[in-house]
Order: sequence, then structure tokens, then C-alpha cells
Amino acid sequence: MAPKLIPEDPRFTTESEHAVWDRLRGSLGPRDTLIANHRLTDSVKDHEADLIVIMPDAGVLVVEIKGAGIGNRDGHWYMRRADGDHLIDPVAQARDARYAIREYVESDRRWADSSRGRLRTAHAVVTPFTDLGEDFDLPDCPRWLIHDKHDLPDLADRLRDTALMSDTNRRAPDDGDCAVVVDILAGRGTQAVPTVEDESDERHERADRLTQEQDLILGVTRLLRRVEVRGGAGSGKTVLALTQARQLTSGRSGRPSERVALVCYSIGLASHFKREVEAWRYNKRPAFVGTFEELANTWGVESGSRDDPRFWEHKLPDLMAAKAAELPPNHRFDSFVVDEAQDFAESWWRPLIGALKDEEDGGLFLYSDENQRLFNRFGRPPVPLVPLVLDHNLRNTRQIAQVFRPLAPLRMRLEGGDGPEVVHVPASPDEALDAADDQVEALLDEGWLPGHVALLTTGKRHPEQAARQEMLGQDGYWRTFWDQDLVFYGHVLGFKGLERRAVVLCLNEDGTRDRFRERMYVGLSRATDRLIVVGDTDAIGRAGDEVVRALHRQG
Repeated sequence: MAPKLIPEDPRFTTESEHAVWDRLRGSLGPRDTLIANHRLTDSVKDHEADLIVIMPDAGVLVVEIKGAGIGNRDGHWYMRRADGDHLIDPVAQARDARYAIREYVESDRRWADSSRGRLRTAHAVVTPFTDLGEDFDLPDCPRWLIHDKHDLPDLADRLRDTALMSDTNRRAPDDGDCAVVVDILAGRGTQAVPTVEDESDERHERADRLTQEQDLILGVTRLLRRVEVRGGAGSGKTVLALTQARQLTSGRSGRPSERVALVCYSIGLASHFKREVEAWRYNKRPAFVGTFEELANTWGVESGSRDDPRFWEHKLPDLMAAKAAELPPNHRFDSFVVDEAQDFAESWWRPLIGALKDEEDGGLFLYSDENQRLFNRFGRPPVPLVPLVLDHNLRNTRQIAQVFRPLAPLRMRLEGGDGPEVVHVPASPDEALDAADDQVEALLDEGWLPGHVALLTTGKRHPEQAARQEMLGQDGYWRTFWDQDLVFYGHVLGFKGLERRAVVLCLNEDGTRDRFRERMYVGLSRATDRLIVVGDTDAIGRAGDEVVRALHRQG
């Protein structure tokens, strides 16, 4: 049996080191340990041991290896190179590393607290391509301490003898002692094991940096007052909308500060906006942040029934338009920034434009993705807009973006970095909720924090979502989105513009209802790092065969 190797497949810079490693790997015993390229730093210098051989009942041996060209003249070592001879001292290198390693081990509490006594160590030099002769001998390097090319066949035995002839006033380590030495040299303290959260943190840092770089697009809009920024999921639209609202409020490029409204349709997205804005300095916060409905409420227009489409499509915007016409100048807005603008009905734009200080030149900055239109509302502002396109995906891993890219409105360049493959768990619509719950538990077992996990349904609400909404109300329910100790349960209709690091997408429907393709696009794109899709393959196929193929390529 071979010795324990650390690492199992080291990389060497010279053939001489590789030759000695191979020789010892094949000749040391199963109780021995062979360590390559070990570096240690103390208060004096940086040390590097080419090899460390740990042999029970013998000692711990530090080996310095020198290749062809080494020589000794008048007691001085040199290495011959193309530009001449260079003085070296392999014996001192080995000896210094030996004493540094001995001090390091003996000072570790795992050794010191066990009353193991003093560790026997030794050092040696090996010249696998040089003939030194049997008569070679130096005061600090007797022949038994150095091993040339003729000694290679018996190198393991010779190194054992070298250890036995050194530090004879110290006890030879037994198997337990050697195990402790290996443990200490492998690294003090608890081993650092990378986690899914660590890797996710790194990807999010990169995504944040790339999204910040996209702020450059706002410079293009400096002289424009009517703009629509179009982009697919993960392109950074929501971050840009927040940034633009902040820049307009605080003033930019010599322009005066503006009175700004940051508006969206979704309650969940509005709660995200409010939480972000709360952290800004007071003079950088928009005058209004919230949903279209909340804007109506601030103007004294009460909300209507959720089951009355006519109210939302006609009566509400008519009432708001009338209120907007009566707003005093100090309650009007210089600009509106609207995120997820594809959710707005045509009739909703009239009260917004009517609430501008300057209806002709007031700011309208829209962020939209037509393929995320989940509601049967259609319409655009009755004014010309300059279109700008975001064609990068920055927020999702490449693996996730490859799955939803067939559903995106345009060809996206995937720059979100690599992550775990997307997993598909087959389940019928009736079985999907139970299977999805199991996958949430699996994500927690993987090491994901509860606050980074969401279960999203495409059909009926998950019972946990329904219970929280009933018990806490809409505002209280959305506050749980920020609770780091809770997995979030939601529906794709309410999750647009939001994200979670790990998402279980539950297809608890057969895919035949209207706008299923759009719901799939939103659902697949909400995870930034880890995505598990639970549902029937035929249902997924109703969103597009390309999505099924993308899932199967990864699964």
C-alpha cells in the first residue's frame, strides 16, 4: 500500500522534485505520510520544504531537492546556470525549514497540551541527477545526510536511517504522534469548507458590480425626458430604476433636483423600493414611492374591489385624472420613474401625465419587459418615448438564464457567472406542492439560509402563503419577505421585479391557462443562484419545447 499523500497529485516546478516524489511514493510504507511543497512563515522568514516525510517510529524529515548543476567547491554550494555559477546553501535551507516546522508543531496546543514531549525531526538533501561519490563529507553535511542519484533505489530506507540518527535525545513519534503532526501541518483550527452561501455571495458581488457599471446608460438619458428602457429578466432594470429616481431627486450633471415619483404595480416590488429608499439620505429620497393604487390613495381616491376590473381599468384612472388636474404646483412631480411598466393599462398614463408640473416636457422614465406582461392590460403612454435596450443578463447564473432565455424578448448575453445546474423534479399538478415542500427542505439541507429561499407557485397559492396573508394582511405578509429566518412563499404574479438566491418553482397547474408562458418566464427568472423546477414535463412544454430541452440538457 502507498503512503498518505498530501496533496494526492502535486504540481512541481522541476523534474528533480517530481523524480524524488515518484520514488518515495512507490517505496514508503502505508503508515508514512509524504507532503509536497509545504510553505511556512514565521517571524524570521518564509520557509518552503520541497518534501516532508513523516515516519512513525523514526521522525519527521524535511527534504531539500536540487537538480542537475549542483556542485560544491571548497565547502561552498553553487548551482550552475546559463549565466554562470550562483551560490546556494541547500543544507541551510533544509535545516532552517526543519527547525521552523518543529517549532510550529510543538507550539500548537494539539501537541503541547498532550504532554507528548519533544518531536524528533531531521533534514536531508537529495540530488537525484548528481553523483557525489561515497567519500563526500562536509562538517554540516555528512554523507548519511545527503543522497545522490545512486542512492535513489534505497532512498526511503536511507531517509529513515537519517531520521533515526538525528535528534537522538528526542523520542521517535508513534502513529498517534504522526497523525497529530499531519493534522497540524494541514492547517490549524477548523477546516474552512466552502458553502453554497459563500459561492453565492461572490456571484452577487460580481452581479452588483456589473449592474453598477450599467449606470452608464443613465448618462445617455441626461438630455432626454421621455425614455423607455427595455430589457429581459436579470438585466438590472429595477436597480437602474432606483438609481434613476435617486439621481433625479438629488440632481445630476448640474441639473436642479426634482420632485420624483417612483411607481410600480406590484405590492411586493413597492415594498422592496420602500425598504431601499429608507436607507438613503433624506434629500435623495423620491417624494413618492409605491404602487399606482397607493398614489391614488394619497390623492384621496379610495381603492375598489379586486374583483371589479371596470373599476381598475376605467373608474380609478378617471378619478385620479380629475384629482391630478387639481393638484397644486408643490404637489406635482417633475418626473415619474415607472418600473414593470408593461403592467400599466393605457388609461393609467393619463393621470400620471396630468400630475406632471410640465405635461409637455416632464420626465417619463419607463422600465419594461413585454414578456413579463402577466395581466390582460395593454397600453402605452400617449407620448413618444426614446427606446433603450439592455441586452445583458447580469443577475442570474448562466445555468438559470439558459433555461428561461428561450422565453426572453430578445437575445441576451449571459454574464451572471456559473452556478449549480437547474434541477427538474417531475410531478403532476396534484403532487407538485408536496414535492416542492420536499425540495425546500433539500435546499436548507444544502446550507441555504431560510431567508434566501422562496417557493413560488404558478397556479393556486401555497397554503402557507394564504395563511400568512390571512393572518398578517398584505403589508404584514410582505414584511415576511425580509425575515431572514423564514422561507418565503409566494406566487409568480406578485414576485415580479423581486429575486431570491434559491427558488423552488412549483407548477401546480397543467399549463393550459392563459399567459402560462409569461408566468413561466417570470418564475424561472426569479432565482439568481439555485433553481429547482417542480412540475409536469408536458405542462412545461406548453411554455415552449426549448425550455424543456434546456432543462433536460442540464438534468
